[in-house]
Amino acid sequence: MKKCNFSREREEILGLAIAPVASELRLLDAGDLIALLRLERYTSIADLVSSAAELYFHPGTVNFGSGGDYRLEWSGAPEITLDLEIKPKGVSVYARLTLADQTAAIEIDHIAFQNPSDDPGENTRFLARSLTEAKFSVSHQGHAEAA
Repeated sequence: MKKCNFSREREEILGLAIAPVASELRLLDAGDLIALLRLERYTSIADLVSSAAELYFHPGTVNFGSGGDYRLEWSGAPEITLDLEIKPKGVSVYARLTLADQTAAIEIDHIAFQNPSDDPGENTRFLARSLTEAKFSVSHQGHAEAA
């Protein structure tokens, strides 16, 4: 994606939103993920991504995209990149999630708003709201305290 003034802010918003999903995926064995990518077992990867995402987002919000890549060298830790499709209501984001030993990063390749505003700032705020609404929220209302 051609970077614009709002790209970095949108990637930060997306990164914060899917950080728990990335953490779940980092619990998987890197060798297993690399093997699945090498053998093009994309359905298995899609199942793993869906399982990680279903803990935090409504169904269908975060999906495995069209593929991925990995870096595995003798002198360093593995690094795995997965294509993701993030589709909260009203927006579609195509991104690459990079998983490393202690970190994860997200890079947006393409973003499409269903009803885009002429104001890019409003589009960015809409992305943040839409991602928040797509998350499961834990409500503490209605829980009685033990007396």
